[in-house]
Amino acid sequence: MINVNDLKTGITIKVDDNIYTVLEFQHVKPGKGAAFVRTKLKNLRTGATIEITFNSATKVETARIEKKPMQFLYASNDEYNFMDMNDYSQVTIPASNLKDDVKFLKENLDVDIAFYEGEMLGLYLPDKIEMEVIDTEKAVKGNTTNNAMKDATLETGYVIKVPLFIEQNEKILVSTKDGKYVSRA
Repeated sequence: MINVNDLKTGITIKVDDNIYTVLEFQHVKPGKGAAFVRTKLKNLRTGATIEITFNSATKVETARIEKKPMQFLYASNDEYNFMDMNDYSQVTIPASNLKDDVKFLKENLDVDIAFYEGEMLGLYLPDKIEMEVIDTEKAVKGNTTNNAMKDATLETGYVIKVPLFIEQNEKILVSTKDGKYVSRA
């Protein structure tokens, strides 16, 4: 148990059987009345962000999250298979648990997976991933307006906008935060 006055950004807590990570917190001491702590929390199961105000005397339970280094092996149907890099055991995770992260998963990609008491909470991808462009249209000569972009299909099937000079079979870096082109690899 931890007093809400001791909350810090990034701490994981358990409130009403939900697991949250603290995104923001603010201690407020009004002129009248008791002090309180205003927090912005992200639910690690659903991804939803909520705001909760706690009385400053409130205690919350800390949640011990375990991050395991894993490697993505392969996908079959709607299931994704990962190998624990410590003991080489395999874990199968349904696509519904991975949400939008599936568009970045390619074979042998190293990731961290967060677990709480054996329950998979989330996937931590590298900030940038090297991907191969498997299909893109040819650049049109003379089309050099500011930041001219074209569609490119990556090896995972994900389609992004890339600059006109990017060709098929070229390797590029893609940001996993916003899914956008970063640079040539």
